[in-house]
Amino acid sequence: MNRRHFLAASSAVGVAFAQTAQSVNTAVIGTGGRGTYLLRGVIEQPGAKVAALCDIKPDRLDKAATIATRDNPATYTDWRRIIDRKDVDAVFIGTPPYLHSEMAIAALQAGKHVYCEKPVGVNAAQVRALVAAAKASKTVFVAGQQLRSLRQVGEAVRRIREGAIGDVIMVKAQREASADLPHDGTSGDWYFDVSKSGGYLIEQSVHNLDLCNWAIGARPLRACGFGGTLLYKNDPPGRTIFDCGSLTYDYPKGVKMSFTQSVFHPSSMPNGNQYVYVFGTKGAVDLMANTMAYPADAGTKPYPLAAKQEEPTYAHLAAFYDAIAKGGSLPADITIGATAALTAILGHEAMTRERVVTWGELGVDL
Repeated sequence: MNRRHFLAASSAVGVAFAQTAQSVNTAVIGTGGRGTYLLRGVIEQPGAKVAALCDIKPDRLDKAATIATRDNPATYTDWRRIIDRKDVDAVFIGTPPYLHSEMAIAALQAGKHVYCEKPVGVNAAQVRALVAAAKASKTVFVAGQQLRSLRQVGEAVRRIREGAIGDVIMVKAQREASADLPHDGTSGDWYFDVSKSGGYLIEQSVHNLDLCNWAIGARPLRACGFGGTLLYKNDPPGRTIFDCGSLTYDYPKGVKMSFTQSVFHPSSMPNGNQYVYVFGTKGAVDLMANTMAYPADAGTKPYPLAAKQEEPTYAHLAAFYDAIAKGGSLPADITIGATAALTAILGHEAMTRERVVTWGELGVDL
């Protein structure tokens, strides 16, 4: 399963969520790769109008404005100008992760609905501040944990909760890549600074860790593990993020989760990329690839735990607008977004401190 499929789940455009005809003036802050994806999704939503765009890079901003020509949006290089606009109802935040919390808090305090890309923060202090702001706000907040909107996965998790594989006792997961993020790519100027991206675990694996939490139905109590830079030593120069790591998480009721990641798994070598295996007392489920269940009884054949379903590309965005228009349920609210980020931060702290780190040490009240 490649990253695009992992996040979007299909190339189909459009969603079957009911919307009102009322226009929702929307702004997108950050129009790089992820921000552009969000922008295209906004344009697809009935009732959504792109009122403003913001980016510090002129080429990105021009490209985004061209994509949104239909709505003739205003363009800015200072994100605060968007927050100050009284006619902007909703804000999408697709900037580098270290800016997410500050921008989301400002938007919430200005009375705007917020769609904040993952992770909602790169450290516990950022997450703590955003949780407080979101709980104090009367507007809609959605975290960009898009896996929560996958229908097939959601059905499989429901079946797991109903006891289809017995009691969950362990999860084994990984996120592997065949190469480092491009050093001269569009994110190269911030990604390799751990204070800005959080590194691979916080910036990317937050999706995988959230899926593990969802399957287990709980958040971890503590974590331990080791990480390092084994291949890309000081490459690019000044690099402060790891290129690999191995973690163990301990959950309530003794449930364990093993998670590994690296960026040097050759593409020609089998068993690369990503998986989430959920083990229960009566069998196991390959949750990420195909939701196939494998009974513990050797005489019972594997079977689909959840039927294959059409996965609308912008389901997560549609749910955001649906919540604005009708108060619909949220696939990933502040608690889910914060829990996912803190799970990744917990693992990062365990690797950097090289000791067991408890959830309580993070100091965030959810």
